[in-house]
Amino acid sequence: MKKGINIWSFQDGKSIKDCITVAKDAGFDGIELALNETGELSLEATDAEINEIKARLEDADLELAGLATGLYWDYPMTSDDENKRNKGIDICKKQIEIAGALGVDAILVIPGAVGVDFIPGAEVINYEVAYERASEAIESLVPYAESAGVAIAIENVWNKFLLSPLEMRQFIDQFKSDFVGSYFDVGNVTFSGYPEHWIEVLGSRIKRVHFKDYRRTAGGLHGFVDLLAGDVDYPLVAQTLQKVGYNNYVTAEMIPNYTHYTDQMIYNTSGAMDAILGRVKR
Repeated sequence: MKKGINIWSFQDGKSIKDCITVAKDAGFDGIELALNETGELSLEATDAEINEIKARLEDADLELAGLATGLYWDYPMTSDDENKRNKGIDICKKQIEIAGALGVDAILVIPGAVGVDFIPGAEVINYEVAYERASEAIESLVPYAESAGVAIAIENVWNKFLLSPLEMRQFIDQFKSDFVGSYFDVGNVTFSGYPEHWIEVLGSRIKRVHFKDYRRTAGGLHGFVDLLAGDVDYPLVAQTLQKVGYNNYVTAEMIPNYTHYTDQMIYNTSGAMDAILGRVKR
């Protein structure tokens, strides 16, 4: 397995160029970038900007581990607002296009939400309606994914939707396409379940993996902690990933950042991942 770091792990406002430099120095194999509404690598990204990012990655001898986006929180494909639903679908099309241009074969997709506690005023959508809308949206996107050779990887996230590995498996399998799979987030399921169980159920459907750690007794967003400081059984997680034949990127998504010396978290995370992946002798 290869070791990646998500760009959201860095201090807000840090440029892609600087994130690449730190990620390489910290010993990562790749970095996961994010599509933004404005600014760097936005929905309006030009060919020149994309080529510049590719060149920076090549110069640093760093791979692109994946392409994420936080825009699905603003434009959920399950919304009661048709304009928001359509915008979410358009964002996914753009994400697929840019991923193809950057040479990465999987994107992180949140297909919608039933409810989101950490977003004040977020819509609450009937579960069955959300399932139908999300299914229709992803179905419409499958041809774009297959044409570009870029997999739509559905993330398990705190959206009160696709709450078990069995349901996630059912959701993915309905599309009957190798270009729809799972973006499995280890930390996100630890609040209510066991990551190793999800890995066993999802198996070969897993396209990418996020590493986070979570301390159940803290609860809420405060439960997210440094790798190896929480309740995730990382030796078992690594063993189970190997068991199902996963050999792609495991990418750390570390939030929240440190209050001071914020880059230190990147280096600490790299060391923890080396231990998890057996890259250091103990």
